[in-house]
Amino acid sequence: MDKKLLDILACPVTKGPLIYDKSKQELISVAGRLAYSIRDDIPIMLENEARPLTPEEVERYSK
Repeated sequence: MDKKLLDILACPVTKGPLIYDKSKQELISVAGRLAYSIRDDIPIMLENEARPLTPEEVERYSK
């Protein structure tokens, strides 16, 4: 994931920052409690395509 792209992307729901999880190929919105997948190096920034974060994931990414 390009660092410049990550710097300008925001959660479409909360407009907040995203965390890149390289191992899962996802962009994480802690505030929105959502994970947006990255397919073929393209972030899928659609709310209805995002998966909800588990409470454990929210806690882990909040640190």
